Parts: sequence; structure tokens; C-alpha cells
Amino acid sequence: MEVKGAAITVLSQKEDDYICITDIARYKNAERTDDLVRNWLRNRNTIEFLGIWEQLNNPDFKPVEFDGIRM
Repeated sequence: MEVKGAAITVLSQKEDDYICITDIARYKNAERTDDLVRNWLRNRNTIEFLGIWEQLNNPDFKPVEFDGIRM
């Protein structure tokens, strides 16, 4: 996939598609993709999104354990 001239890797498995967030970060700053991804993962909205995604898609999800991450 190409977005704003940047190639973004898409991995398809069965009926699901996964995008590479490192490729997205590379568009913003190719030298510091690690920091960009780390900061994104620390973002409160990202953590909330991941928690909801896990509840919907992971039958083994443990919400009590996830609460420790959310704090």
C-alpha cells in the first residue's frame, strides 16, 4: 500500500489484514522509528484501543491483568 508516497507493508492472513506501524513511523522520521512507535504505544488512546480490540478478538484476554497496563 502507498500512502502520501510512502510504502506501507500490509500482511494478510486468512481474512485479516495487518499494517506495519514502523513503516508509518518511517514516513515521519526515518531515523527514530523506535521512539515514534514507543510513544504511540504509550498514548492513552492507543492503550484504550488495544484493550477494546483484545476484548473483541482475543478469547483468552484477561481484563484484570490489562488494568495494570492501563494505569
